[in-house]
Amino acid sequence: MGSGPSGASMKIVSAVITLLLMVVFLGYMMIWSMTPTNTFYLNWFPDVEKKTSSTYLGEQGSTILIYAFPILFIATIASLYLHLEKKYDHDINTRLFSRMILSKRLAITKGPLGIVTWTELTFLAMFVALLVWSLYSYMHDMFAFAAVEAAQEKFQVWEVKLETAGLSLGLVGNTCLAFLFFPVARGSSVLQYVGLTSEASIKYHIWLGHITMAIFTAHGLFYVTYWSLTHQILQILKWDKFMVSNVAGEIALLAGLVMWATSFGRIRRKIFELFYYSHHLYVVFVIFYVFHVGFAGSCLILPGFYLFLIDRYLRLLQSQQKIRSVAARILPSETVELNFSKSSGLSYAPTSIAFINVPSISRTQWHPFTVTSNSNMDSDKLSVVIKCDGSWSHKLYQILSSPSPTNRLEVSIEGPYGPPSANFMRYEKLVLVSGGSGVTPFISIIREIIFKSNTTGSKTPAIHLICAFKKYANLTMLELLLPVSGTTLDLSRLQLQIEAYITQETEPKTVNQSSIRTILFKPNPSDAPVSAVLGPNSWLWLSVIISSSFIIFLLLTGLLTRFYIFPIDHNTNMKYPMPASSAFGMLFVCVAITIAASAAFLWNKRENAKELNQIRTTDMSTPAPSPASLLYETELESLPHQSLRQATTVQLGRRPNLKSKQFLPPMSEFTNF
Repeated sequence: MGSGPSGASMKIVSAVITLLLMVVFLGYMMIWSMTPTNTFYLNWFPDVEKKTSSTYLGEQGSTILIYAFPILFIATIASLYLHLEKKYDHDINTRLFSRMILSKRLAITKGPLGIVTWTELTFLAMFVALLVWSLYSYMHDMFAFAAVEAAQEKFQVWEVKLETAGLSLGLVGNTCLAFLFFPVARGSSVLQYVGLTSEASIKYHIWLGHITMAIFTAHGLFYVTYWSLTHQILQILKWDKFMVSNVAGEIALLAGLVMWATSFGRIRRKIFELFYYSHHLYVVFVIFYVFHVGFAGSCLILPGFYLFLIDRYLRLLQSQQKIRSVAARILPSETVELNFSKSSGLSYAPTSIAFINVPSISRTQWHPFTVTSNSNMDSDKLSVVIKCDGSWSHKLYQILSSPSPTNRLEVSIEGPYGPPSANFMRYEKLVLVSGGSGVTPFISIIREIIFKSNTTGSKTPAIHLICAFKKYANLTMLELLLPVSGTTLDLSRLQLQIEAYITQETEPKTVNQSSIRTILFKPNPSDAPVSAVLGPNSWLWLSVIISSSFIIFLLLTGLLTRFYIFPIDHNTNMKYPMPASSAFGMLFVCVAITIAASAAFLWNKRENAKELNQIRTTDMSTPAPSPASLLYETELESLPHQSLRQATTVQLGRRPNLKSKQFLPPMSEFTNF
């Protein structure tokens, strides 16, 4: 955390914002816990609806106020805070939310949930309890009227209860759906504020997805069973203009079932393309879900999807730019290091990832790779390391390693995305364990610590790196740990110990230096450096986009309702078709986000044009290899740095026996970065 007045001010700001957002979030969760009760449905909600009902927003005004506004407010304030935190170099670990979320004490290490911490298990248990409570409350309150409804409709009481159970399941499913899209927004200010990344949060999306589809599938089966038993099977074909549209719900459910079926581990791992492309059916799912429940009803799940749409559109804008590829370095054992030009204003934390697209291989495939460069040490370069382990990476390697390699590599990049700060600096010692290309996240960590050890007076953690490789030639990947040529950083200040294990070879082999090649790419005037889609002040601009787009949406909705829908409907919901109002609502959300995000993007593009043109016209010099080419021999005589030579030991024909390492903490105390 920065010192001086700015540091003291950030303490106060952090405390105030944390308190404010906690109050808003707890109020939001209280609303969800009260939603299934008669107190809310018969008393609170009608009172709010009466006070908010107007000729401008109609019935959806109350649901927007209760369910959408709080989360969008949190996202906006969190974006503003992240902007201030970056400006004043505030430490994320001083935040209450972050200290709670970043607590990584493990509760489960094996099982269908994966690796789960006690914090995650606690929140999961609380969420499941909310679902159980909601289902019980809905069914208990509605079952009280089952006998009356059965007499009116001339059905059996159990048949009415069967329909009520189906309806209750659908309402509970809305609770899951409201949170489903939060973890998949890669640039979410909400996730960043609580110290989470999208890749670390994806398991929450998986959990929520399974629960959501299980509940909605049961919801659909209950209704089909009810219609069949009461001789109303033709209800399956009903598309009502003013009430719930059954056909729309069935289409949404079918789209969800396809996504669900292809998301299970065996299919996802073996046929990833099927999983990836089928998941785009979320568009169909959401559209017909809105048609099924109406736009007013869908406002319950609006905030999560709204923030996801903003994030998705900004990613689309960034992905349209062609990136200036500087060079590629071909390492042994089918490993490639790609180097791209980077805007000096782009900063990122270690372990960040970037999504890479190479149109010459596939225009639709995007692959995530760890960024191995350090934004402090490499102000004008972003690097990733790619190990051949699939058809896409093999095609890339073939293009670059051919006798006549291409002189230009057209690439698009999304990101980088990563943690808000390097929270590993708070430890006294880091034990880093990797296998093969899994060493790449640790390269960025070690480079950051090298930088810190040379530029700050603060104590840096000691590092014990245990890495296993199949082949002796793979040891050249450790070359990437060294600072780039021309830097004045001193490795001797780093407390580093490396244990390298070669599992499939028992004799050292000298790596032919000629096998390590550097390929320079020709610059193209149309290419741009990797830069944040909204510039250095991206968090500030994100807050502007969220707030301004929401205002635009409310204005468009208000004008349509006041001057077109209300004169026809007069807030009766029985004259103006619900599918039409739902279509307008979805259209206005997309238009509002497009206008606000495009305006912010174009403004930043114009402001950054001078820097981008300067980088484009600069003839990038050859990125020299690291100070050594690591021609590993038994004693590592070729290493230019005595400290690194002394710190590294190579074990041949062995695997690391982690259980024998006395310095390793118990499994429950491991920390994930």
